[in-house]
Amino acid sequence: MFTGLITDVGAVQKVDKGRFVLACGYELDESTIGASIACDGCCLTVVEVQDAPNGFRSAFGVDVSNETLAKTTLGSWTTARKVNLERSLTPSSELGGHIVTGHVDGTAHIASQEPDGDSVRFIVEVDTELAKFIAPKGCVALNGVSLTVNDVEGTRFGVNLIPHTLEVTTWGMISEGDQVNLEVDLLARYVARITQQSN
Repeated sequence: MFTGLITDVGAVQKVDKGRFVLACGYELDESTIGASIACDGCCLTVVEVQDAPNGFRSAFGVDVSNETLAKTTLGSWTTARKVNLERSLTPSSELGGHIVTGHVDGTAHIASQEPDGDSVRFIVEVDTELAKFIAPKGCVALNGVSLTVNDVEGTRFGVNLIPHTLEVTTWGMISEGDQVNLEVDLLARYVARITQQSN
């Protein structure tokens, strides 16, 4: 489980079919093997730890299934790409965002972006199947970042990112036309399933 509060920005070091190696600022060792790290919102299992390249403390390898490659942006990752990272919750962790599983539901499209005071407002478009889970003032995780939905119109919804979030995540590099990983709110997913079964 995660919170959607990014704790590091890593970089893709190597892509070899279903194996990715990412450099990060975490202090990792062999005891980390088997641990979960959310990478742009995707919960991935550490399968190896390597020496860090310059500018980083560690590097870790993850194996990615064909399902993950098909449902997320990982299939387009190349070396040097920046990636939002979050280590999994511990019993003493502060839950400052919302409950995020790291199980990405699909990708979303950045339809537009524009300044909104000190923040940047992004309009995000999703397919019809995922749009039914998005509600005003509800939560979403986009590339692993916990965000509040401002408003919804059809298959589009708006989110605002404050300067701090733009600075400490990869969102400062995202622009119109980009694809992002989307995880809908866990409660919305279960409510939709219960409603479907009762009809």
